[in-house]
Amino acid sequence: MADEHIQDGDGGGGDGIRTFPFPVGLSVLGVGMQVGPMGTGRTWHADVPLHRVHRIDFHVVMLFTGGPVRHMIDFAEYEATAGDLLWIRPGQVHRFSPTSEYRGTVLTMQPGFLPRATVEATGLYRYDLPPLLRPDEAQLTGLTAALEHLRREYEDATTLPLSLHTAVLRHSLSAFLLRLAHLAASSAEAARRTDVQGDTTFTLFRDAVERGFATNHSVSAYAEALGYSRRTLVRAVRAATGETPKAFIDKRVVLEAKRLLAHTDMPIGRVGAAVGFPDAANFSKFFHQHTDRTPAAFRAELR
Repeated sequence: MADEHIQDGDGGGGDGIRTFPFPVGLSVLGVGMQVGPMGTGRTWHADVPLHRVHRIDFHVVMLFTGGPVRHMIDFAEYEATAGDLLWIRPGQVHRFSPTSEYRGTVLTMQPGFLPRATVEATGLYRYDLPPLLRPDEAQLTGLTAALEHLRREYEDATTLPLSLHTAVLRHSLSAFLLRLAHLAASSAEAARRTDVQGDTTFTLFRDAVERGFATNHSVSAYAEALGYSRRTLVRAVRAATGETPKAFIDKRVVLEAKRLLAHTDMPIGRVGAAVGFPDAANFSKFFHQHTDRTPAAFRAELR
């Protein structure tokens, strides 16, 4: 597996795993998106290497018309076939399969131009939702039609003035994402939230953890920063995920630690420091508690 481990300094964000940005040349008036066919020429994934793990700072949605295709996302191998979708979110570590033939339609997009309400409604940063989605016949028909409409609008840059073209793209993308989000939530049986306030509380907590998990592991600190009582935060997180806030934070820390242990050659002490444990012994104890393996054993298993 030596070729799957990117060394420190091999580009990217300093943790040894290279992050690929959205290609600036594909943006239209700030609309960072592209939609088109996947093909054997593999030009659709730009400079991303097929044989190395990497991160991206944008969303990728692949709707397959053939298969099977095997794709690794955060330590899980997913096998997709015709009619399935893979949704890869920013920051997730993944790897293309050089032996699989990717056929279908791919959407790459940055959500920054979408309204906040749309971002929330479509769960763009719900990392707890499954990447592999298998729609039923009716859902697939709706998703395929919405994606095809989006593709036509993306390619038609002459019918409307550029500003209107951008607005149409925004609305067409929102329509597709709403269908996709409904499928993702249904697949995960995630529609368990009981009230709007709880939903908002969890969303703010989730976003805060994503920003601060590397340095802040305290439930009370997150509650105070967000202006909620600890009890309110516990209730909201449990309603949304079935977990305690502490378990949610720890799961995110463990995932990042696994990524760095598996996909970089960073010393274990530096991995611990990168996820908020300056003391290597404390990091090893924490990691063992959550995985039943030491960091060294986990790394050795993957090499």
